Parts: sequence; structure tokens; C-alpha cells
Amino acid sequence: MDPDAVAKAFVDHYYSTFDANRAGLANLYQDTSMSTFEGQKIQGSPNIVAKLTSLPFQQCQHSVSTVDCQPSGPTGGMLVFVSGNLQLAGEQHALKFSQMFHLIPTPQGSFYVLNDIFRLNYA
Repeated sequence: MDPDAVAKAFVDHYYSTFDANRAGLANLYQDTSMSTFEGQKIQGSPNIVAKLTSLPFQQCQHSVSTVDCQPSGPTGGMLVFVSGNLQLAGEQHALKFSQMFHLIPTPQGSFYVLNDIFRLNYA
């Protein structure tokens, strides 16, 4: 298993799902998952998805610029750091963002998000 390929596949799936159907991200998180969204800490899949689906915009498009990946821990986890642009519908300028995911393998052979940190980047 190539960690960079796994990270890229995860990132592609995450942002395409976010942009099309945020509620569809629920299966990527578990009850132990924690997200920090612009400084607000949220725990558990239902609460994380509730936050994402309540964001004050209906449509957006993520454009990923970089994906960096490192192995993490003895169980095959991975740290994935993403930077890119976020275009909101009706807005002229894209917003820059950074996001970090700590992915943990599942017994079924996939991964779930244990930790997720998101920040908009202001110049």
C-alpha cells in the first residue's frame, strides 16, 4: 500500500463528497473522531456532520493544491495535510484553506478520520 496513493484517494473522495453531499461524510468519522473547525472543537460523527451541513453556504468547490502524507503510529495510521482553494457559489474570490487529517485503519481495510483540523488562511 502506497501511503501517498491512499492519501490522494482519500482527499479526492473527501472533497468530492463535501462539495456534492456533506451529509455523506458521516461514514468517514466515528464516535471517537474529533474535528477542530476554525478553532471550534467538535466530537463524534453526528456532531461533526451537523457542523459541516450547517455551514452558511449551499454550494462550494474545493481545489486541492498540495497533499502531504506521513505514516503515523504502529497501527498503520497516516497524517495527511492538505492546502488549496475553496470557491463559494456567488463569490468572486476563492478562499485559501489548510486541513489536516489523522487517518486510522479499520479492520475492514479502509480508513476513518480520527482527527481533522480545518483553517481558512488569511493573508
